[in-house]
Amino acid sequence: MIPITSFAGKTVAVFGLGGSGLASCHALKAGGAEVIAADDNAENVAKAAQAGFITADLRSVSWANFAALVLAPGVPLTHPVPHWSVLKAREAGVEVIGDIELFCRERRRHAPDAPFVAITGTNGKSTTTALIAHLTKVAGYDTQMGGNIGTAILSLEPPRMGRVHVIEMSSYQIDLTPSLDPSVGILLNVSEDHIDRHGTIEHYAAVKERLVAGVQGGGTSIVGVDDGYCRDIADRLDRAGKNVVRISVKNPLASGIYVEHGTIVRAAGGARSEVAALGGIGSLRGQHNAQNAACAAAAALAMGISQDVLQNGLRSFPGLAHRMEQVGRRGNVLFVNDSKGTNADATAHALSSFSEIFWIAGGKPKAGGITSLTGFFPRIRKAYLIGEAAQEFSGTLGTVQHEISQTLDVAVEHAARDAEASGLTDAVVLLSPACASFDQYRNFEIRGTKFRELVQALPGVQPVV
Repeated sequence: MIPITSFAGKTVAVFGLGGSGLASCHALKAGGAEVIAADDNAENVAKAAQAGFITADLRSVSWANFAALVLAPGVPLTHPVPHWSVLKAREAGVEVIGDIELFCRERRRHAPDAPFVAITGTNGKSTTTALIAHLTKVAGYDTQMGGNIGTAILSLEPPRMGRVHVIEMSSYQIDLTPSLDPSVGILLNVSEDHIDRHGTIEHYAAVKERLVAGVQGGGTSIVGVDDGYCRDIADRLDRAGKNVVRISVKNPLASGIYVEHGTIVRAAGGARSEVAALGGIGSLRGQHNAQNAACAAAAALAMGISQDVLQNGLRSFPGLAHRMEQVGRRGNVLFVNDSKGTNADATAHALSSFSEIFWIAGGKPKAGGITSLTGFFPRIRKAYLIGEAAQEFSGTLGTVQHEISQTLDVAVEHAARDAEASGLTDAVVLLSPACASFDQYRNFEIRGTKFRELVQALPGVQPVV
């Protein structure tokens, strides 16, 4: 835990008492603050009270003595309308911040030069965060990984030299971190997302920009420039005098880091040098993972990690569970768990990574279905459709060979049988549902775990090394 000493002797309201909210309560109390905890959910309030915190309905108390409102990132700050607690804070002139802002203030007080890597982007945040954490561990750092990837930042160990914090940040978290100042900031990409919480794509992009714009003096801003929003952001950072490293997986760069024929290349001053090879690394397959790897490599180089250590780290990266996770092989058939592919855009990354696909898809459908994936249909040898979306997807697939399997266990059995019988040398049984899981599973993790168990129970399946 990171005790928050910057509010010692003051009273702080905390609204939103899930994982990060409760962690904030504990960290503030450990640092000497008095905490008033609140939530719209009575069960969460009861849990906070059981943990020993004062709880209250913030609508009926005086805000005069509150030094800050610490807001959970899931609570609306601006759109579609500010939460009532935010309005109360504004009326009282009380600042509204989040748990990562508390971390930033603590770091500046006690270890301002401790390495702090912050990662954002519409897609690829979690893989890039996990990959950077893996690289820094391989390089010998005491690595603390958290934020949006799962562990609340204030549940990690405190900043100090030799210890690096690798933190994934959503746009919601950035919005609540006004003094965000990482030593290395990464913006992977920007595409339309979370407009309900930001109003417009322009505002969403502006929030993302703050992460790389706030990099501390002497630090490094790493920006993927394969979309227009990020190209403009990189140009603005340049004009502001930031140390900007541009990243591309689509085009060579005169200055920056790009990927060409499976090799990460660094260009500077008219010279180019090969940094690392991505060929044969199954956990980093596909163009989207090439971008993740290039950004992670740029972060590693900015931290002084050698190219040998970088290459070894890339090769030993196991990948994230449920994201293009290779869960087994039987003969020429590879089994891949991409249960995190919960919409068509995410599934497009998986389909683009293989050419002989026995595709398991379906679940609770999302708007648009799989119509945007028609360009990948020639890669599909057969599809196995499950859940509520099965009939809809069947209509979209048209002449693509497919069956309605209904359940995951039937789909796995039939896909494994057909893939093996095909005789193809690169056959892949791919779970990438392009759907939510909620019709048959509580979340995508449980769905992916079930897939892994079913695959590994098949006769002759071996783990992927």
